[in-house]
This record gives sequence, C-alpha cells and structure tokens, in this order.
Amino acid sequence: MTSEPGLETLLREHAPRVLATLVRRYGQQHFSTCEDAVQEALLAAATHWPAGGVPDHPSAWLVTVAANRVTDGLRSDRARREREAAVAASTTPDVLMAPAADEDPAPGDDTLKLLFLCCHTALTPASQVALTLRAVAGLTTAEIAHAFLVPEATMAQRISRAKRQVSRSGRMFRPPTAAERPERVRAVLHVVYLIFSEGHTATAGQRVYRAELIDAAIRLARQAHVLLPDDGEAAGLLALMLLTDARRPARTAPDGTAIPLAEQDRTLWNRDYVTEGVDLVRRTLGRFPVGPYQIQAAIAAVHAEASGAPDTDWPQVLALYELLDRLAPSPMATLNRIVATAMVDGAPEALRLLAVLEDDPRMSGHHRLDAVRAHLLEMAGDAAGAVAGYEGAALRAVNDLDRAYLAAQADRLREEMGRS
Repeated sequence: MTSEPGLETLLREHAPRVLATLVRRYGQQHFSTCEDAVQEALLAAATHWPAGGVPDHPSAWLVTVAANRVTDGLRSDRARREREAAVAASTTPDVLMAPAADEDPAPGDDTLKLLFLCCHTALTPASQVALTLRAVAGLTTAEIAHAFLVPEATMAQRISRAKRQVSRSGRMFRPPTAAERPERVRAVLHVVYLIFSEGHTATAGQRVYRAELIDAAIRLARQAHVLLPDDGEAAGLLALMLLTDARRPARTAPDGTAIPLAEQDRTLWNRDYVTEGVDLVRRTLGRFPVGPYQIQAAIAAVHAEASGAPDTDWPQVLALYELLDRLAPSPMATLNRIVATAMVDGAPEALRLLAVLEDDPRMSGHHRLDAVRAHLLEMAGDAAGAVAGYEGAALRAVNDLDRAYLAAQADRLREEMGRS
C-alpha cells in the first residue's frame, strides 16, 4: 500500500481507464451497466482506501471490484442467458472474467477508445460533450448540469439518451480504421475545444468563466496529447488552452466585472501555464502539418510573451490570423483578424473590413460584432457612434457580466463626451 494522495483527483484519473477496460471486455451494449459498476467501485474505494491506504495498482483494484459488479448484475438479470449466448458467439470465452488483483490495465489504448466512443460523430455535439464530461473527465451529472446552467434532471436525461445510443450503435467501440482516424481525432479535439470554450467564455449567467469546465477541458487535452503524441493539433490544443487560461487570475475585478486583455495585470498571469504553453508551441510548430489549433496557440504565445498590450507584436498576430482565416475560415477568426488589422493599419481600414463581415448571416445579432465596431469607432474618434455600438452590444449580450461591462463602456464614453 502507498500513502493516500488527493483521493478525489486519483479517482478521477483512474475512472475513465477502468470504464474503458470494462466496455472493451463486456461490450458497449452494456455501457450503462459498466458505468454504474465503476461508480460503485469508486464509492468502495472512497470508503476503504482512506483507512487501508491506496493499493499499489489502483486501476486493477477498481477493475476487479467493478467487473465483479458487472458479472453479478448480468447473472441476476433474467435475460442474461440470451445475452450470454450472443456474447459467446462474438467474443472470447474470458469476457466475463474479472482481472487478476495485480493486473494494472494499460491506460492508453482503452482510454483513447473511450474518447473516440464518447465523441463519435453519430452523437449530437451536446451528447458528445455531456458524455465525455461524464465518462472521461469524471464530472458528476450534477456538476455538468451546474456548469451548463440546466436542471440536473435535464442533464441526466441527455446523458442517458447518449448512453442508449452508444449501446444501440453496434460496434463503435473499436479503433477507427486508418481512413476513419483523422476524422475521429478531429471530433475528439473539437469536443474538448467546445468544453473549454464554454468554460472560458460562459454564454449565459453571471460568471465570466466556469472553472469546472476549464479544468475538465485541460485534463482532457492533456490526456489527448499523451494518447496522440504524434498529432500536432493535440499539442496545439493543449498549448492554446494553457496560454488562454493563464490569464484567468487577471480576467475579472474583485466585483466579478470582466477585464479585457489589453487592461489586464499580466503579473497575475499563471507563469507555469505560460511557460508550458510557449514551450509546446515551439516544439510543435514545424514538426507537424500546421493546423488551426497550432496557429491559435501561436497567437496566444505572442500575447503571452509581450509585457503589455502596447508591446505586442501586432504584425505577427495579424499574419497568423490571416493564415488562420485561410486555413480554417470562420466569422470569429475574421473578426479577430480585423481587430489585429486596426492595431497595424488603423481603425478606418478595420472598419472597412468590418462592413464586409456584417453581411455574414452567421454574425447577425451577435454582440461581439457590435462590441468590435464600437471599439473601432472609439479608436477612430467617433464617440457617439461608439456609444451606440456599446449599447447595442449590451442589448444582445447573453452573459450578465458581458452586458454590464458593455453598458459601462457606453456610460464612460457618454461621460467623457459630456466633459468635453
């Protein structure tokens, strides 16, 4: 036995690989049964390990306990004989055997398969996110519901539907073929990115960010990078998250009000995250085919290496956004490129480019478009136009703190106009 580390962290770390092992052994048609068994094993560990110490092979201990639970459940089910016949016809004879007590399942292959399963393209994005947070990140249903501001019963139903779809889906729990793998890897990284994005910029409520989602996404990104060591985009995504989340301590004032990047106290940034993220960017760029996550990470690294907003290498930022806009065009990438254009070529040129983006239906009614327009008008000296822009952005903002910040910008400019 070893001395007890942070038990909750340890259990979160081992739970996904234990679930992955059980699903491989028993088949994805028993996904829900396997997950229930893992939860029972975690509860048993939380009860026994504090007194007796953590086993030398925690995963093996958990797999043994959970596998016994699955086996008992299958034996007690009246329909077990039919299922056993189907299993016997398609799997090896030891499918219902629990592992030896000293067997410590290799985390890599099974955990990657579990990620592929939870992020399968047959599931809706909402289901992918919820199932990944539940099965791989180790969040409880209550934690996920709280993070997404929905009732726990609603989230429980969403997760249950995803599990049922997995159970009915046939043989998805297998390594993707060489032809399927790039798409499946992209799906995994996209789901992790969605989780981080929702955490970093909460779309609703009274918080600028949601720490539980950010932390879960970074854990998942670390797993993906370890499991996909030769994938430049997995490294790029982790670097992007670290460099972006490094700003967290400086993103809000004591009253919770958002502080924009240009006004943040950079001495508060998490230097460990900055160092790790910049190192990842340097080691990744040039070694692998360039992708959008790597480019976004490189942009974040340029910001992180500047002592302040005026010292930022804006021409480099603009060049990277131009590359991103060509490689993975999106309205938000274009909007960020326009902001960088203002810093390099001036507000009038940026406003000209913004007029083209305003015709994009994907940006219609988005508060960030109004906020950028207001910022550019303020840079150009049009205070009245900027006030109208900030007020319009505040009306469209969904997040309460975003709304308050934008309204405060309008009030600030109005006061300045009154004094002049």
